[in-house]
Amino acid sequence: MNSTAKISLSPLSNKKYHIPENLDDQAGIDKFLSTHPNKKVIVIQGLGFVGAVMSLICANALTEEYTVIGVDLAREDTYWKIKSINEGKFPIVASDPKIEQFYKKAMEKGNLYATYDPYAYSKADVIIVDINLDVQKNSSFLKDLENYDVELSGFRKAMKVIGDNCKEDVLVLVETTVPPGTCQKVVKPILEKSLSDRNLSTDNFYLGHSYERVMPGPDYIDSIQNFYRVFSGIDNRSAEKTESFLRTIISTKEYPLTRLGNTNATEMAKVLENSYRAMNIAFAVEWSRFAEEAGVNLYEVVKAIRMRPTHKNLMLPGIGVGGYCLTKDPLLASWSRQTLFESDHALGQSEVGVQINDKMPLYAFQFLQKEFKKSLKSQKVLILGVSYRGDVGDTRYTPVEPFYEYLKKESAIIDLCDPFVSHWEEQNLEIVENYTELIDNDYDIIVFSAGHSAFKNNAVLINKILNQNNVFVFDTIGILSESEIELLNTKHTVRVVGRGDLK
Repeated sequence: MNSTAKISLSPLSNKKYHIPENLDDQAGIDKFLSTHPNKKVIVIQGLGFVGAVMSLICANALTEEYTVIGVDLAREDTYWKIKSINEGKFPIVASDPKIEQFYKKAMEKGNLYATYDPYAYSKADVIIVDINLDVQKNSSFLKDLENYDVELSGFRKAMKVIGDNCKEDVLVLVETTVPPGTCQKVVKPILEKSLSDRNLSTDNFYLGHSYERVMPGPDYIDSIQNFYRVFSGIDNRSAEKTESFLRTIISTKEYPLTRLGNTNATEMAKVLENSYRAMNIAFAVEWSRFAEEAGVNLYEVVKAIRMRPTHKNLMLPGIGVGGYCLTKDPLLASWSRQTLFESDHALGQSEVGVQINDKMPLYAFQFLQKEFKKSLKSQKVLILGVSYRGDVGDTRYTPVEPFYEYLKKESAIIDLCDPFVSHWEEQNLEIVENYTELIDNDYDIIVFSAGHSAFKNNAVLINKILNQNNVFVFDTIGILSESEIELLNTKHTVRVVGRGDLK
């Protein structure tokens, strides 16, 4: 397997950076900008999975030469990204070779710089907002649909920092996934008040919204630069300004832009996209349970249905929903309806869909308990895959985490393997990347929990499992082929989520 076929956002060395007490990088910013006179300045707020790569897109714009500054916070979990970019190591490792190519070009041109100093916003012609906006779910959320909240205080603070420093004619382009109504009801008033407090005009700034559809993996760059974009502005002049900028960084000839009527519409479009997919998954969960009870292989059922062109996106069973979007976006929309638009009604089906999906890891664990038929205490378990999806190393909100916690609570002895993850940040655990380092151990249970290519159609892995004694093989994602299941069943017990025909 290609060892670079991963996506991760983690320090590339053990070097500890001293975070400066005096958060003043004005001299560094001015020096950087002095080498690029007469070029428009793009400032990216946030250097995470989206913002860091967006900085590369802007530094390698298609029709204009920009000077690009990435801004993040001077905290232990973020400051290293600033230092890494400036010291010649891009903080995201991905299977897309364009990541390194774009970074190398930016370094050669010298038009990319990272900082922690909000002074950068005062130099920006365009500010792109790529910061996190999370939903807080309490542990009892599984039982109480209303027990979640959208905390906007951090986002509001970030917008105020922009307003307290930006030029009065700046374009602020929000890419962050936000509750519908945020640009109109949150961002715009904050910018207007900050500009007014500085005795600057509140009529000259531009505010647009254009959500990203970033797909980490082999098409990371193309999912931004060579993909369809939806955009809008708080008024016609803002929409036109947004469109003009997007045309400089996106291949709009091949991938035409779509303009919507207002920012409420584009904000709704993003959360509706992800809510639809989350609901589709929740729908499949219900039918998975039915298939198991009825002795049906739901995988072959779905495969048969997908032959119909209108039903090709019908989802399959799995261990759960993970990642940054599907786990929260339906709740952003429902919260918006009730809070920003003061409706008496939630988006009930969307909330229920999230609740169902949040319970998927618990169901997978209960399925294991039921089928294993013995106490899990002191049982040796190998979990193959901790990332939330196949062939990426992204562990944000991975459904494997609660499944792992349930096993720990039962005092199981757990080994973890993932070819795309060396360090599981949320659990602060080092992860074995090569399954051959573990598979020769004797295990009572082997769990397939991520659809990595390294685990698919792998005769070596299957034979190593066969060489063990009396293993319970638990496939939570339908990764095993029919022939592999048949072969493993000659010696072991195999169970697959969504398949009742294996009982």
